[in-house]
Amino acid sequence: MHRLRVVSGHLSPQNRLGPYSHAQIARSECSASLPVAADDIVVVHGLRTAIGKAKRGSFKDTTPDELLSAVMSAVLRDVGLSPDKLGDVCVGNVLQPGAGALMVRVAQFLSGFPDSVPIYTVNRMCSSGLQALFNVAGGIRNGSYDLGLACGVESMSLRSVGNPGDVSSRLMDNAKARDCLIPMGITSENVAERFGISREKQDAFALSSQQKASKAQERGVFQQEITPLTTRFVDEDGKERTIVVSKDDGIRPGTTVEGLAKLKPAFKPDGSTTAGNSSQVSDGAAAVLLGRRSMVEALNLPVMGVLRACAVVGVPPDLMGIGPAYAIPAALRKSGLSVADVDVFEINEAFASQAAYCVEKLGIPMEKVNPNGGAIALGHPLGCTGARQVVTLLNELKRRGKSRGRYCPFAAWKTSGLIMIDANLLTWHHPPVYFHCCTPLAGSDGTGGCAPLSRCLSAVEWAGFLLRVNPEWPAGTTNSERPL
Repeated sequence: MHRLRVVSGHLSPQNRLGPYSHAQIARSECSASLPVAADDIVVVHGLRTAIGKAKRGSFKDTTPDELLSAVMSAVLRDVGLSPDKLGDVCVGNVLQPGAGALMVRVAQFLSGFPDSVPIYTVNRMCSSGLQALFNVAGGIRNGSYDLGLACGVESMSLRSVGNPGDVSSRLMDNAKARDCLIPMGITSENVAERFGISREKQDAFALSSQQKASKAQERGVFQQEITPLTTRFVDEDGKERTIVVSKDDGIRPGTTVEGLAKLKPAFKPDGSTTAGNSSQVSDGAAAVLLGRRSMVEALNLPVMGVLRACAVVGVPPDLMGIGPAYAIPAALRKSGLSVADVDVFEINEAFASQAAYCVEKLGIPMEKVNPNGGAIALGHPLGCTGARQVVTLLNELKRRGKSRGRYCPFAAWKTSGLIMIDANLLTWHHPPVYFHCCTPLAGSDGTGGCAPLSRCLSAVEWAGFLLRVNPEWPAGTTNSERPL
């Protein structure tokens, strides 16, 4: 009877999907999946802002609390969930003082969340947004709460990477510790030199990212994952005006291999890493709603997937960026899958050198890598990227109706992590909003939780997701009807 009530709720016009209550259920192409469990940790919905160019783009005058508030509010509004239902909110951030603890509390109240809902921040550098998702999933897994919101935000217009902080002078006596101070651009050069990733290869990878992102933007692919944001903008004459931002502004449709070849090395005179084959500094935010399956079904919310396994692998600090080449095989071994079993790889493009090396080493066909472009074209707002890639990948899998997608968000330096997800692609179909399914079952430490991805805290991690779509269901079938 409970399942019948859930099915009824999904099909009812009164289904709590806010402005999307008239949405229709769409059929998905799927393949075999694991059984459903009431304590699965599922992804309900996710959205992001557009990504703006730092210092000169659409969000150059927008504070991070406003960016964050936009996605926090929109995700709950889309599914008709009251914020007082949340047990916790975790936000990834890198550049704000104290990882943005004050900023996110302000965003909470700007979003209309009650003060009874706790909120905190996490800084795991470029994978901060992903770590926020791990933390919320872990809180659900350990029984602390049933629903949580994982977010990521960064304004690289208003804050820049600063000094390394207070560290011992003894680090100069330890080679590995000393390498932690190597600028990321130099680590890119190290990867290129050590593994033979030529300037031509890097530029070709960058061109591919720009072309894929440009085509995706032309087709309106990103519309379903971006929530428009009304904000202030000060033009070159100092005049302030109000604009609505709903489009990524870092994509360069006119990029050519000839133009990329003309750019000078950015980090060393004889180097191969340029502004054209590196990720852009950017502004943006993303949010992902997670919950325990039993609670999600009781509230008649959409369901999106299941986390299944984690893998974390350390790499030398002077070769920041090669982590996916080691974390991906580790995660695949845990899941009993191979590279060939995966339909889509989302690997963050910090630099074309490291991304191209990882793809080449693992033998991944380029058509499977970042099908809608990556950070070279879209931009890389540090604290946001991990959460943003979750949203982007899930929407891509929905469009394809595909079975498995690997998610490998870049996390700046010294370690590499991966998370496995089983994903249902039963969707509520109403452009520009799509809903899916996801959940964490096994942690990186083998204990069955997702929270403890905290190795090498002095550095940054790589992390990722593998998603598998569940069996094809007849049109009109809801997730709650799926046999156990």
